[in-house]
Amino acid sequence: MLGPQVAACATPVVEFDAALIRRLRQSGPRYTSYPTADRFSEAFGYGDYLQAVAGVRNRGGMHPLSLYLHIPFCDTVCYYCACNKIVTKRREKALTYLGYLKREIALQGQLFAGINQVEQLHLGGGTPTYLSDAQMEDLMAHVRRCFRLAPDDIGEYSIEVDPRTVDAPRIHSLRRQGFNRISLGVQDFDADVQKAVNRVQPEAETRAVIAAARDAGFRSVSIDLIYGLPLQTAGTMAATLEKVIAAGPDRISVYNYAHLPHLFKPQRRIAEEALASPDEKLRMLSLCIERLCGAGYVYVGMDHFARPDDELAVAQRQGRLHRNFQGYSTHADADLVACGVSAISAVGPSYSQNVKTLDAYYSHLDRNELPVARGIWLSMDDVLRRLIIQRLMCHFELSIPSVEQAYPITFAAYFERELAQLRRLEQDGLLTISPEWISVTPRGRLLIRNICMVFDRYLQEKRADGPRYSRTI
Repeated sequence: MLGPQVAACATPVVEFDAALIRRLRQSGPRYTSYPTADRFSEAFGYGDYLQAVAGVRNRGGMHPLSLYLHIPFCDTVCYYCACNKIVTKRREKALTYLGYLKREIALQGQLFAGINQVEQLHLGGGTPTYLSDAQMEDLMAHVRRCFRLAPDDIGEYSIEVDPRTVDAPRIHSLRRQGFNRISLGVQDFDADVQKAVNRVQPEAETRAVIAAARDAGFRSVSIDLIYGLPLQTAGTMAATLEKVIAAGPDRISVYNYAHLPHLFKPQRRIAEEALASPDEKLRMLSLCIERLCGAGYVYVGMDHFARPDDELAVAQRQGRLHRNFQGYSTHADADLVACGVSAISAVGPSYSQNVKTLDAYYSHLDRNELPVARGIWLSMDDVLRRLIIQRLMCHFELSIPSVEQAYPITFAAYFERELAQLRRLEQDGLLTISPEWISVTPRGRLLIRNICMVFDRYLQEKRADGPRYSRTI
């Protein structure tokens, strides 16, 4: 049996209570947005997006932008993957896509002309380094023609990299092209686990990429891990953690594998009998917290750990941490402009998502219009609840007077039903409630999604389309 354990992290401290987690875990959103993407509507279209941009212009003042570019291509399929990707070895597909992506970037650049300084850029996928070095050079030059990028010491420019697709010269080239943060997909170093998920990636290959990134002058190196993959055990996870800690990345993300084969076709190739039991997954999570915190990493929240001097940990201590579709972020006041198939923008009080297929994407851009497929306008209630969820997810506390000063409500009356639900979680030791503060306890931090779900008005609606979310832990 697993008992309560305390991980001696730097502030904020997180407490692992397996019995409590077993009792309270459920399916729920990860809150990279609120309302969540499954609430977007096709009634929101291109015209609505133009209206949202006009609203940003009319509000006046200079606000930085965050720019996301989605590169959907991969050489091979990783069986655990739930991303929007296109697996192909036909490189000409990337060339065609790049041409259309540049069209979309140009259209967005025109819309934001004069207010288009980018302080955060992220390339995700798929595998962004599926693009050749020359194609990446061309893409980044185009971005700079369409947007003003803040200087390297101010801007945060990151790219997701599959270590199997790059070598040391390519890493140095990415740095010259303007990237100063790099994120490496690792998932697990165990050879049997790698074979089971169709991602064979030797440790030496990953270590060489990290060394090249340090040598090239990248400000931050991140590693992504997953627990709960087929053939994983607490023992294999311990070995992987030892190797990751020795590699010394600045940030580490440890994601819970969500097995949803009815939603993600590649997962059907994973034998369910090879997956860890719920108790074994909890052992792995406990081990990750213990080992990473013991190695000096700060538990930032959800699945994220960072060195105390990393900008993410610093932003949390200073109250500047934000959460968006790429996870935790240091740029809370930036509108997010997203380009590429399936990419999601957050501009003013709106979210908008692009079409999900290449044919539809190309068709919209051939008509010289942005490929917006759906989205949502946020009501005052949405914005209010988003603020609350953001603060709880990022800082584990909420100042009630600050909410009442910003919005025309009396908190206790407006959230009477929610406070009643929180009282039950308070009895479980997840948080404390006073007239001025809602504070998440160390025990409640791993269950922060449960706490935030209390404020999610849309979860009250009954849905008949089956499970839509992963387990909260």
